[in-house]
Amino acid sequence: MGNGDIRVRGIAARAGGWSARHRWAAVGIWVLFVVLAMGLGSAAGRVDVKDSDQMGGETHTAATIVEDAGIDEPASETVLIQAKDGSLKATDAEFRAAVTAVVTAVEGSGKVTGVTTPYEAGTISKDGRSALVQFDMRGEADTAGERVEPVLKAVEGVQKEHESLRIEEIGGASMMKTFDDAFGDDFKKAEYSAVPVALGILLVAFGALVAALVPVALAITAIMATMGLMGLVSHFQPMSETANSVMLLVGLAVGVDYCLFYLRREREERAAGRDAQTALRIAAATSGRAIVVSGVTVCVAMAGMLFTGIAEFEAMGLASLMVVAVAMVGSVTVLPALLSLLGERVEKGRLPFLRRRRKNGASEGSRFWTAVLRRVLAKPLLAAAVATGALLAVAAPAIGMKTENLTLDQEFGDSLPIVQTYNRVNEAFPGGSDPAEVVVKADDINAPAVRAALADFRERAVSSGASRGPVDVTMHDEQNVALVYVPLVGGSDQDKAGESLDKLRDDVRPATLGKVDGVEAPITGQVAGSKDFNDQLVGSVLPVFVFVVVFAFLLMLLSFRSLTIALTSIVLNLLSVGAAYGILVAVFQHGWGASLVGAEGVGAIITWLPLFLFVILFGLSMDYHVFVVSRIREARLRGRTTRDAIQHGVVTTAGVVTSAAVIMVAVFAIFGTLSMQSMKQMGVGLAAAVLIDATIIRGVLLPAVMALLGERNWYLPKWLHRLPDLTHDETPEAIVPATRDDEGERVGV
Repeated sequence: MGNGDIRVRGIAARAGGWSARHRWAAVGIWVLFVVLAMGLGSAAGRVDVKDSDQMGGETHTAATIVEDAGIDEPASETVLIQAKDGSLKATDAEFRAAVTAVVTAVEGSGKVTGVTTPYEAGTISKDGRSALVQFDMRGEADTAGERVEPVLKAVEGVQKEHESLRIEEIGGASMMKTFDDAFGDDFKKAEYSAVPVALGILLVAFGALVAALVPVALAITAIMATMGLMGLVSHFQPMSETANSVMLLVGLAVGVDYCLFYLRREREERAAGRDAQTALRIAAATSGRAIVVSGVTVCVAMAGMLFTGIAEFEAMGLASLMVVAVAMVGSVTVLPALLSLLGERVEKGRLPFLRRRRKNGASEGSRFWTAVLRRVLAKPLLAAAVATGALLAVAAPAIGMKTENLTLDQEFGDSLPIVQTYNRVNEAFPGGSDPAEVVVKADDINAPAVRAALADFRERAVSSGASRGPVDVTMHDEQNVALVYVPLVGGSDQDKAGESLDKLRDDVRPATLGKVDGVEAPITGQVAGSKDFNDQLVGSVLPVFVFVVVFAFLLMLLSFRSLTIALTSIVLNLLSVGAAYGILVAVFQHGWGASLVGAEGVGAIITWLPLFLFVILFGLSMDYHVFVVSRIREARLRGRTTRDAIQHGVVTTAGVVTSAAVIMVAVFAIFGTLSMQSMKQMGVGLAAAVLIDATIIRGVLLPAVMALLGERNWYLPKWLHRLPDLTHDETPEAIVPATRDDEGERVGV
């Protein structure tokens, strides 16, 4: 193929051309941007999401009242004292001696305050064989886990002296320390291992060290710049640690993918005989433009999280949006400059055991897809029917999806001793480990009417069957706030505890505290938080769904000027997301094949995951779709028939799509190895969806559907011809005249 003039237009093409002509300026501007972003972000500091902003409904109202009142709730701890064989009761001398020893030991640590015995607080189980010693940690609750070790050792010492009893500690501080010790390094290991994994796959894909390092370097610098920008933006939209992890995942995935798309096309054009300058111009006009379309689509999808009204989601959405935008800009600006500077040196550091690419630039991996495409295009209707049926079958379990905030035993199983303690406390004192908390605010908390209502609430909470008691009240006279702790019947059973919560909110509260003018009494706690979060999330599903789908449709319509392409893009992406949902429900809710991924069937999907997956997957799946369809359209524009264009587009992109998908699957699968079930769910869901998307969707269903549609793929109604033309131009050679459909309308390609 000759080096004919390339007619280019569009942002990506112009940016690539400028970058290639002003190489050192482009690299310098990028480095300056990254350094400035990091420096300004560090200087500005970062504002994190407050607890009160992470919640919705009554939970948010309760947290706001506590924050505004300046009440610092300490980290509460509980020591369970229980007869191992059931022979001892709390009234026995040996049992009492153990209680006294626990009180003496924890007070002697100097780290606790407000110690209460079960005989004072009435925290003795119905059968009399279990009792609770309760106390608070001194200092701030957020850092209590760092100070709890002496208390834990003191309790362990008492256990050794009373072998006939089970003496175990549990609470916010002890759980914090246990989880930090057991899983604190999990996330860091996962994040640190993601980069070497991506680099290793790129080494295999390119066969050269320099070529593999370029995408990783750009992805890392994009992440670094975004970290700085997050600090600046956090003063308007607070950020979070979760947003950090999500940003790193998304940034590494799209950053490497975008560079991979660009670099592969440039290498392919050079292998086909183009000179360096022409190869870069073609890559800028084609892959560069696909990167811009994909990046904007991903940004739109991420922006959908801003419609949830949940601060944590808004932080994740904004952080992901920023890193995608930065990676996109870097890929179409500084990458051409780097490739122009490196020239043939991009092949340096070749691995001797990997074969050099073929002279025509074809991908070695395309042989497999050539064979698959031959069969798909021979019988497209059968291929489309089988692939669609398989995806719908995989997606079917999602119909019965159940979402909830996972309890401690669901999240960690029985892998930790503290989980077993949690279960024993809940068995002996249902709801005692996670009580509902009623935050009562009044003009005068000590007014006779308020005091009477509080007493009535305590009595009715038990008589209604919502709680078995004891119901504790902590007064904050100066702030005119009372905190009422109500153990819920149902304990760790979320459904039964939810019924108890409804009784408190709908029956007990209106009949007591609700009758006093000027009294606010929102009910919070783990069960309430899960319910309120679920309700708010359910309410935001429709606006998020509509926003993402409509804007993705419009972007595809403008980018390809085809109504058919836009519609099929949306349908195929929804099939991919549905299949991911089905796998999640089958593995984690029903436990089918859970052991294969080191997971457990926990009976539910973590509340935030379905919406999170929808937004992330809908955005990321557009990477492959835009890249493949752009190549098909390009081949069609150059004169191939639609069927030949499909074959050419899918086969020539197979290598880069496969490499990109392997990187994403590997990175996401790392998070599937973490011990927390919620992280396993996220990792497995993302990895499964990307794998399905890059194989069944792009390799089978997309070509089959496009083959069935034929020239109708490029259909654009006359009344839409006035839409802005965001398509790109390729080489002018061999362009066939536009055809006309049965109605005499021009079919654009």
